[in-house]
Amino acid sequence: MSERTAARLRRRLADRARRMVDSSAFTATVFCLIAANATLLGIETYTGVVHQWHTVLKAAEHLFLAAFTAEILLRAAAHADRPGDFFRDPWNIFDLLVVATAFMPFARENATVLRLLRLARVLRAARFLPQLRVVIVAVGKSLPGTLSFLLVGALLLYVYAMIGWVFFADDDPEHYGSFGRAVLTLFLLMTLDGLGDAVRAGLEISRWSIVYFASFVLLGSFVLVNLLIGVVINSLQEARELEAGQDHPIPARPAPADDPTAALRARIAEARRTLDDLEAGLER
Repeated sequence: MSERTAARLRRRLADRARRMVDSSAFTATVFCLIAANATLLGIETYTGVVHQWHTVLKAAEHLFLAAFTAEILLRAAAHADRPGDFFRDPWNIFDLLVVATAFMPFARENATVLRLLRLARVLRAARFLPQLRVVIVAVGKSLPGTLSFLLVGALLLYVYAMIGWVFFADDDPEHYGSFGRAVLTLFLLMTLDGLGDAVRAGLEISRWSIVYFASFVLLGSFVLVNLLIGVVINSLQEARELEAGQDHPIPARPAPADDPTAALRARIAEARRTLDDLEAGLER
């Protein structure tokens, strides 16, 4: 078989598989399989059902694994003419890892690992839900900003915990008797949990404690939280723009008019298409 014939066969295979994978029926079927797999996982949490229907549930799991394997093979076949494009999609890599790992001996012999892999299949539903996919991408993009938020929050907790230990350790050792207790107390105050009781206990020690609690709540519960919300909203907007760009790709720019090789490349491409059509006609 010549290289040209092999390339033509790969293109045909990719075209047929791509039409199948891109169809709404295929998408709906895979999504229903993921939902059914999630339902099966929930059913297996009931011990009585597992004992009574163990064989049926085991057979259903094998059927799900076979169906998801066929799905991955179809997606790979859709990229038969350009195999590298298959691995450029992060979802394809995730799906391949989830399905392929289930065939590994260590996964088949470890019930916990196998359950986690089956649970990971449920996460694949995000592939078919654009809004959920946007949220997941936004969470990933917000991680650098969230790390900065955590560092600032840790510094704020450290400073205020040390101040609380210095001023309140003797009078309120239950909440400020050590650095760890002070951090835990302030962390709960950051969520405004028990703020009233903490302020009343502080006023019994000193009337100036209101400055301590008011400044901490202002910085921790309002400034930091709003900063985190801003980071998440900005990442969500970036994720939406990225999703919109994938749904409506920017068309390739035409070659400049003054490019002397543009016409030659166009003629070569036209000649290749003509040769392919002639070979297809000869085969018929």
